[in-house]
Amino acid sequence: MRKSRPKKRIIIPDPRFSDTLVTKFVNNMMFSGKKNQSYDIFYEAIDIVSEKTKEDGLEVFKKALANVTPSVEVRSRRIGGATFQIPSEIRPSRKSSIGMKSLVGYARKRHEKSMAHKLASEIVAAYKEEGAAFKRKEDTHRMAEANKAFSHFRF
Repeated sequence: MRKSRPKKRIIIPDPRFSDTLVTKFVNNMMFSGKKNQSYDIFYEAIDIVSEKTKEDGLEVFKKALANVTPSVEVRSRRIGGATFQIPSEIRPSRKSSIGMKSLVGYARKRHEKSMAHKLASEIVAAYKEEGAAFKRKEDTHRMAEANKAFSHFRF
């Protein structure tokens, strides 16, 4: 793809909530092309979340995703033999992608019965602004803050 940029794929909303964000999340969570299984896990996790918090599961999920989504990141740049960590803003599509991947990744690392339970626990933890995925976002922001002095080297 030297000259033209690839076309943005149209994402179809999910069957239960009619939300494209849910479809993107399920696509990130999917293994070996098993989308139906991924949807089942996600919907079960949302049911568990609404049972735990006594609130709308989808709203809790969206708030949790917003809580684990970073707004800045550090990128390595080599200048004069030294490598600097330069903080930079993240474009919106990458922001949500990073948030989803960290939520799914840290849910997989939890020690619980099923993936639905793991995901539900991670969503509830992120909603309460705790848990591993939220900690990762905080670490990213802290690193960007520490390297603020190098922000004049921006790309």
